[in-house]
Amino acid sequence: MSLMLHTASERETAEAGRLLAPLLAPNDVVALTGDLGAGKTVLAKAVAAGLGVQEPVISPTFNMLLVHPGRLSLYHFDLYRLDDEAQLEDIDFYATLEAGGVSLIEWGERFPDALPPDHLAVVLTIAGDEERDIELVPHGARSEELAAAWAALAGGDLG
Repeated sequence: MSLMLHTASERETAEAGRLLAPLLAPNDVVALTGDLGAGKTVLAKAVAAGLGVQEPVISPTFNMLLVHPGRLSLYHFDLYRLDDEAQLEDIDFYATLEAGGVSLIEWGERFPDALPPDHLAVVLTIAGDEERDIELVPHGARSEELAAAWAALAGGDLG
């Protein structure tokens, strides 16, 4: 069962990320999916701010993984430039997911079999110039709880 959020601006997309942050717990995994410009990094920056990350958060496109300290460590992955699932070992992907922080994985859909059984897929779709539809697709009991709590906070429409 998926849940839907709708945002009418970049500010509202960021607000959605800020609402998610306090709900996150150690070892939560959130896979962010969407076309270029759909708002994955906007959402990630807002989650980071909500986790108390003080340093600037940028897309880790060329680094594959950036680690940011906060209330919980934020492990910000970008799998866009990886060609093969075997390359995940090179960035210590599997151990990092279980390292006690929160993992946000941009382009997580590239390697669906590598994602843990319990993760929250967040699909961002461009619905207008600044409008976004955000589909929450939970996989597992913890992510179902997380998606339901997030959708309840956001009220389905942040506009």
